[in-house]
Amino acid sequence: MGSAYEGGPPLPYWQVNVPENQRSDDCPDFLLDLNEKDRGILSTPDTDYKRDTWEEAKKKVADNNIHLFQRAPSELRRYKAFVWQLRQDYGSVVNYILSQRLRWPLGYAAQGDPFEYDEDIKILWNDWPYGIDSRIVHLVAWTKFELEEDPATGDLTIEARASIDQYVRDKFAEVPQDRVGDVDPCADSH
Repeated sequence: MGSAYEGGPPLPYWQVNVPENQRSDDCPDFLLDLNEKDRGILSTPDTDYKRDTWEEAKKKVADNNIHLFQRAPSELRRYKAFVWQLRQDYGSVVNYILSQRLRWPLGYAAQGDPFEYDEDIKILWNDWPYGIDSRIVHLVAWTKFELEEDPATGDLTIEARASIDQYVRDKFAEVPQDRVGDVDPCADSH
């Protein structure tokens, strides 16, 4: 799978969006064993990539189609390299997030019910946001507690979604509601 540059033969996915003098014949370790979706994204020239608008991003979340979010091709390449290096340095991405970003010890536990204590939640900028309009701020709410899921669907329960919505309204009350999108409760709750 690849993309042709300037009418030439198709490039392997790991060479697309890479200046010619920086291309390698062999696929870098951090881009081996990618799923079809990621290979397809990396095969897309950055110039052909379209970022999601605010309305498109809100619709994906509202429709529970968060799996449709994707990073811009060059950003995905940098993200894959970063994550690969984290695994080399910390053993896993989770170890890095807990020890470096959240500074939560292993075996951490929530103090009470979901959203009861501020210490059980940390809101951070997403270091690697999806391919959305650059004016959209992508925050990630990390939690020490689990949110209840429907065992039949694996999706959050109506009550869990309601508690998330209430938390967002309370936390971001001063932001006009038409400027606050629904929270992606599945992406980064640990």
